[in-house]
Amino acid sequence: MTTELLHSTPHDITRAAGLLREGMLVAFPTETVYGLGANALDEEAVRRVYEVKGRPKDNPMIVHVHTVAQARELMQVVPALFAELTNEFWPGPLTLIVRHNAAVPDVVTAGLDTVALRMPDHSITRQLLHETAVPVAAPSANISGRPSPTDARTVYAELQGRIAAVLDGGDCPVGIESTVLDLTTREPVILRPGTVTREDLEDVIQSRVHFIESYEGAPRSPGTKYRHYAPRVPVYIVPHDPDPAAMDAALRAAVAAQSRAGWRVGLLAPECWHDAGATHFSSLHDGRAVDYARLLYAGLRTLDDCGVDVIICPGIEAVGVGYAVMNRLLKAGEII
Repeated sequence: MTTELLHSTPHDITRAAGLLREGMLVAFPTETVYGLGANALDEEAVRRVYEVKGRPKDNPMIVHVHTVAQARELMQVVPALFAELTNEFWPGPLTLIVRHNAAVPDVVTAGLDTVALRMPDHSITRQLLHETAVPVAAPSANISGRPSPTDARTVYAELQGRIAAVLDGGDCPVGIESTVLDLTTREPVILRPGTVTREDLEDVIQSRVHFIESYEGAPRSPGTKYRHYAPRVPVYIVPHDPDPAAMDAALRAAVAAQSRAGWRVGLLAPECWHDAGATHFSSLHDGRAVDYARLLYAGLRTLDDCGVDVIICPGIEAVGVGYAVMNRLLKAGEII
């Protein structure tokens, strides 16, 4: 199969929409990461997504919709908080877990009675979904377990020859996957943290939002059960220290220790540590949580491709968006 590389022109977006309607697989940008899309109502197309990614069959997919009305067409019941949350956060990086109706194939939901729905906040994707005119099931556009892609070049390099097309929409501005909120429980529960934080949600609904720290049994959301976001080499996380001097000393000591052991060290860190002695360096700019989120996956992939033996990354304070960043880092590596 020849994979087309499409661009953000009206003609190419229409081409991508046509391929999706025909049951083909198309990778496309969102504000979070690139997704690997299939017509969510086409069981064979969705099965091919699992095959291309090597994705476990019990790992459900997120269904992307163009309008709230399209989302409602897939629901068995509309949760009490649905309108309130979608009015505030859609389009945007918030996925909602709801009870689905018979329109949603079991292959999309891994046989669960729930489905994950999201309306992306990306102009190209919004136009694509409008022209496709069907809901689109789309996990991240990468081989399962690898860091999610945030640019079209990465997707094309990894999936060329396996899918029909990649729609290039530039770099993803958010950089980590959406927050997933379960609305089928007595009180809302975050199954996967993202840049829509617990505090953001509680401010809107004016009630408690819970978070599941660990997950057992069949996953109700992507990113909750299997190893995710990991490069080929080990990733070591230097624990966050609120004392800048102590944090600086710990990180430089970690780089030095791995270098003395004979390893080629990749350092993924804020720009202030560019001189920390690593073999290769990838910048997290000023080191704010939003910088980590936007640059984390691309940095992991860049260092992995440089041929390093180990990647070191400083942790950040696990509050707000930092909580979501540390969730991804801890799934990709381990504390050193």
